[in-house]
Amino acid sequence: MLLNQSRTIEWMRRCGLDVLVATSPVNITYLTDYYCWMSPLLREHMVSPGGGPGLAQAYAVLPVEGEPALVVRPNFSANASQIWVHDVRLGGKPRHDRSQEANLASEEDRRLWKLLCETEHADSANDALLRCLSDRGLTDARIGLEFEGLTDANRAFLTGALPQTQIKDCSNLFRIIRMVKSEEEIRRLTRSAEINERAGMESLAQARPGRPISDLIELYRVRVAEAGAVFDHFAFSIHGFGIATEPPHTLADDELAFIDFGCVADHHFSDTGTTLALGAAQRVAEEKYGVLRKMMDAGMKTIRPGAKASEVHAAMAEVLDAHDLASHPIGHGLGLDVREYPIIVPDNGLRIRDDCVDESSDLALEAGMVFNLEAPLFMPGFGALQIEQTIIVTGDGCRPLIEQDRGAPVMPERKS
Repeated sequence: MLLNQSRTIEWMRRCGLDVLVATSPVNITYLTDYYCWMSPLLREHMVSPGGGPGLAQAYAVLPVEGEPALVVRPNFSANASQIWVHDVRLGGKPRHDRSQEANLASEEDRRLWKLLCETEHADSANDALLRCLSDRGLTDARIGLEFEGLTDANRAFLTGALPQTQIKDCSNLFRIIRMVKSEEEIRRLTRSAEINERAGMESLAQARPGRPISDLIELYRVRVAEAGAVFDHFAFSIHGFGIATEPPHTLADDELAFIDFGCVADHHFSDTGTTLALGAAQRVAEEKYGVLRKMMDAGMKTIRPGAKASEVHAAMAEVLDAHDLASHPIGHGLGLDVREYPIIVPDNGLRIRDDCVDESSDLALEAGMVFNLEAPLFMPGFGALQIEQTIIVTGDGCRPLIEQDRGAPVMPERKS
């Protein structure tokens, strides 16, 4: 189960909610473990020409008391056949040819038949959601409804169809809840990070002057796929001119490159980075990289439950100022999205606000948060450096999520 259930229920009670309703693919996955590759892609105009740009609607329902429920399109319901949520509602009328006798010899086929052919089909996802709320006695409840994954038309329909309810936008509440990971999320994030680190370092070990960086990227893609993960990104700098992913680039004799790579395993993102140094660039790389390493260490020493995100950033910035280095350190959470809260930046004075929560954007760290710290340095026309590591907040500090050697730049020529 991805859901951090105790934390979610605690926040629901704090916000005075009887039920949470997720509308975006990522939060539907979080509440139920349901995932379909089409969910983040299928928009209304793709099934109904002239329709809007919003995603074809699905819902996840989590009451404070009682079992959760999932509302999905019938033809995608097979993806829900083995999740932990048992109340699966189908929204939409499929057209099936049943002229042939069904062969239900396997348990899997019987389970899918029951789900698709014996489960009642509502006319739409909205109708299925309304029926679910009615069945649970929640038509006059206090509902936290995620507005961000909801089209204006569906929002207006639900508001009109539930006149006795108190509907509150809970889009940011979901972000607050998801900051602290469940045990299953930590397991998946760890696996994703391990796959990413092995594939990335094996790829960088092949770097040589005169070799196209596309060779390294292709090897990374292969190794990620072999481990059962999905490629997300492999970014690099071209002689310090920012971050690139598309242009062809051949490694130079004195290459000094920012490298950043990530994959997705079990629907969870990994993201990390390091510095690639070849030839004469290695001496400069070691000197400036050492400062970035001190900066990262200063940030990690500050991480503990209760510390503010801005405190971590300030500790890193203090090292940079002492060495007059023009880096811009940052940190960001990881999970079902590649960037989640907390964000490790200076206090910007903003609020994380919706109808349910109103929290300072300068969040206090909590045990169970998983986030990256990173320290890039760009020197246009010369080269760029990067350090990025993933850490988990513990009861009294932090530790690396996995082993990542970031004590020095990657210098494959020295090892050959």
